[in-house]
Amino acid sequence: MLSTAQTVLLGAIAGSTIFLGLPLGRMQGGSTTLRCFLNGLSAGILVFLLFDILEHAVTPLDAAVTEGAWGHLAGVGFLFVGGFALGLLGLLYVGKLTRRPPTVSPGPGAMALTEAHDVRTQALRLGMSIAVGIGLHNFSEGLAIGQAAHADEISLAVLLVVGFALHNATEGFGIVGPLAAAGERASWRWLALAGAIGGAPTFLGTIIGTRFNSEFVFVAFLALAAGAILYVVGELLAAGRRMSWEVTLWGILAGFIAGLATELIVIAAGA
Repeated sequence: MLSTAQTVLLGAIAGSTIFLGLPLGRMQGGSTTLRCFLNGLSAGILVFLLFDILEHAVTPLDAAVTEGAWGHLAGVGFLFVGGFALGLLGLLYVGKLTRRPPTVSPGPGAMALTEAHDVRTQALRLGMSIAVGIGLHNFSEGLAIGQAAHADEISLAVLLVVGFALHNATEGFGIVGPLAAAGERASWRWLALAGAIGGAPTFLGTIIGTRFNSEFVFVAFLALAAGAILYVVGELLAAGRRMSWEVTLWGILAGFIAGLATELIVIAAGA
């Protein structure tokens, strides 16, 4: 049987792999084609993650319908719809509240500096929004790890750690995709903060998962993550269309395949 300390360590390992892809955010410049492809790659990873999240979030709803547990369905369904709406619209209105109004520039040079600053700010904000969405998803993953260990299903817990670690390794690329697309270079401090926001919830979820098992909490955080990620995907696709829709679609395909590959590796290991 895994001790609580060992379980928490496994959760920390699963969450820390998100840092593997973050150094890409230090890249600056590059061709427009490369930056557009990386933007699409980020969107593709998140699209696969969205499918994966919704599959797990809808399962309790399906089970409630099959069993005729209408009261349970109402509760879980409310959390699912409410969480999805909050994740989707929350980022929209937070962005509106934090976005500064444009200032009047005294000349062309100052205007160019203002525009460059706005591009950088938007890229950093979008990257951090991705980290928030991924963090919400990773909290639910941590819950799954903790609950498996608490139920003394050691092989399942270890398998979940391996799978989530692989997924998180690709999610790091997803966070810095908007920065690469904008040709902006993030500071190490920003990357550390984004990694902590995206990866630490796995650790926290693992701790909580060892204490209690709640399907309601699990669904709520998955729904929040799904809404937030859908919002971010829309932003990435809009940026990709402005640069090159063809290159963006190739990037999306590559990102989706990368997410699918990690999923198949986990399934193969489980078999």
